[in-house]
Amino acid sequence: MTLTLTSLGGAGTVTGSRHLLEHDGQRLLIDCGLFQGFKGLRERNWAPFPVDPSSIDAIVLTHAHIDHSGYLPKLVREGYRGPIYCSGATKDLCEILLRDSAYISERDAERANRYRYTKHEPAKPLYTVADAEAAIAQLVPVAFHTDIALDIGARVYMRRAGHILGASTLEVKWGGKTIVFSGDLGRYDDPFMFDPEPVRKADYVVIESTYGDRTHPKTDPMEQLGEVIGRTVSRGGTVVIPAFAVGRAQLLLYHIWMLKKAGRFANVAIYLDSPMAINATELLCAHLDDHRFTPDVCMETCNIASYARDVEASKAITSDRMPKVVIAASGMMTGGRVLHHVEAFGGDRKNTILFAGYQAAGTRGAKILEGARSVRMFGKEVEIRAEIASLPALSAHADADELMKWLDGFAAPPARTFIVHGEPEASSHFHDRIQEDLGWPSDVVRIDHTYDLAGGA
Repeated sequence: MTLTLTSLGGAGTVTGSRHLLEHDGQRLLIDCGLFQGFKGLRERNWAPFPVDPSSIDAIVLTHAHIDHSGYLPKLVREGYRGPIYCSGATKDLCEILLRDSAYISERDAERANRYRYTKHEPAKPLYTVADAEAAIAQLVPVAFHTDIALDIGARVYMRRAGHILGASTLEVKWGGKTIVFSGDLGRYDDPFMFDPEPVRKADYVVIESTYGDRTHPKTDPMEQLGEVIGRTVSRGGTVVIPAFAVGRAQLLLYHIWMLKKAGRFANVAIYLDSPMAINATELLCAHLDDHRFTPDVCMETCNIASYARDVEASKAITSDRMPKVVIAASGMMTGGRVLHHVEAFGGDRKNTILFAGYQAAGTRGAKILEGARSVRMFGKEVEIRAEIASLPALSAHADADELMKWLDGFAAPPARTFIVHGEPEASSHFHDRIQEDLGWPSDVVRIDHTYDLAGGA
């Protein structure tokens, strides 16, 4: 009998999560994400998939974020025909995110061809809206806390992971072993999402390490947000917030609603400029079991902003020079409407660019946080003179202490712990902490390296 684990992405980086389990010639893929950040990583999206897509028997998603789901349309186009299992909220969000990702890919290729800032003639999209629709048709929603029997003999059980709507940890029983995947773990005591649910037992644990080398500040993110908005508005400026359309945008709206309730910047306009984020926000009230918000809070949170649903509305925000707050995707400035707002407002010192989430190495967001005074967008260098601010306490990712808290929930040590989804320094630091605090055998997973799970430790 053979049982192996190979990470085809999400190892040595926080993007492109794709973890392949193989048992006696059958294949189960956990997550199917896009690579983002450095050019060398992004180029992996264009390379042939490391295994024949038609040879994969089933896919299970931990959650909908593009770095975990965004490669699905390409995999389906290249021959994957099996089911894609996920929670109900993840299915609904994937419908939004995959269509949006495909639309952006098509639009960026068209724009590159029109303005000739591409080395490829002609530039082509990674995948199309039609490819996204084909992938969406293969999504199969499953319930939390339900034992799911797959045709290949594996059994899958989902628990809530916090993080975003529908996010799950996965318990996979296959070949006589139990393998638990953390996916992306959320925060404890978060005002929006439930705590990550504990898992008691596993032979192997595959755990993310996004913040494996640091802890989040113990400051109040709502108060910090209010201070940034207040000082920017007082000097007549605009706050541009690059935000992940799913999770972060909704939490930002909640905090702004709470601040306005307290009488802060009552007359300042708030805009949500991302069709994807708008649709995700409206899903809050459709999935009340997936978060802490009551129906009334959902309604008030959704109503605090003006929604820019089309391009003309987005252009109107850009041309408006009155003080305001603009929340727009993408969260790491890898694409989307936020780029136009940064182009319009980033060159003026009275404005602020406020980062509210993790910035992967090599992304425009990371470069600006590191002090870059210009970034390349739309084939040209765009000057950055605005104030740069960050709200790490608003992160939807568990920090190192919270990752350890989740591991402490296991009643007995697993045979081995596999550390994935982190930059090298974060993963290495987290590996050392697991060894020192828990004494568990662990590995920082190497991309494309196959690990034997059949023999125990």
